[in-house]
Formats: sequence, structure tokens, C-alpha cells
Amino acid sequence: MASSRFFITILALTCFLFTSEAKEILVGGKENSWSIPPSPDFLNLWAEKTRFSIGDSLIFKFDGKTDSVLQVTRDDYNSCNKSKPIKEYKDGNTEIELSRSGAHYFISGADGNCEKGEKLFVVVMSNKFKSFNAPAPAPNQNSAAGDEFKLGFMGVITLLAGFALF
Repeated sequence: MASSRFFITILALTCFLFTSEAKEILVGGKENSWSIPPSPDFLNLWAEKTRFSIGDSLIFKFDGKTDSVLQVTRDDYNSCNKSKPIKEYKDGNTEIELSRSGAHYFISGADGNCEKGEKLFVVVMSNKFKSFNAPAPAPNQNSAAGDEFKLGFMGVITLLAGFALF
């Protein structure tokens, strides 16, 4: 009886660790951050501190009468080229779902704002990496690759569950 409770607890914990809900993320972390920032790298420094996953949504809040959000290619992001956006958003309260992993690029549609730093790129983690926030440990410098036995998280869980059942 106790071993089956242990197994169910481990199974529930595993399911919890490997699932997550999509989040709505306010760009810049506060209202009206989609504007000329206090420093040119302000929005990207914010994005570097934020973990984005497939299914999350970016929320852009801005004055829709004077600005817009343009989703662009990397080259257009780097050159602040507004002439051929992938998509344009003008409503002032824009929600953009991040539906694929990789880099996503956004610039301001207002004249001169992108050049002053009103631009953002975010990197969306693939589903296989979204469960853990800790960086991977550095490799052991004293051993060659493959020389040591490595037991992953799921292997440990399987062993514990196996011991609990017997």
C-alpha cells in the first residue's frame, strides 16, 4: 500500500515538472514599455531575463494613434527596415502568441523609434527545454566524453519507482 502511494506521488511529481501553462507576458514588464526606451538595449535586456516558451503570448501596450508593432525578419530588425513587415499591429493592446521556438523580431512602426531602441527580439525555448530554469552544468574537465555512467532524471525516477514496488 505504502509503495503504491510512493509510486503515485513520484508519477504526479514527474507530470508536474514536465508540464507548464502558457503565460501572458507584458513587454518590458510594465504598461507602455513599447515606446522609446531609456536606453537602446532596455527591452532586450528585459527579454534576456525572461524565459519564453511555445504558447506564451507577448502583450504590447502602446498608443495606437502614434505607434505600432511590426513583426520582422532578423535583417529588417538589424536595419530597422519597416517596409516589408511579416505582420503589423496597430491597436495599442496587442497580444502575439509565440507559436514556434526560435527567435522572434519586433520593431516600432513609428518613424525613428526603432533607431532609438524601440525594438525587441525574444528567443522562445522549444518544448523539450521549458521544464527547467537552471542552466546545464559544465562538463567534467577531468574525464573524456562517454567515460562515466550518467543517470538522467527519468532514470532516477524509474529506479525509485522500481524499488518502491518491490
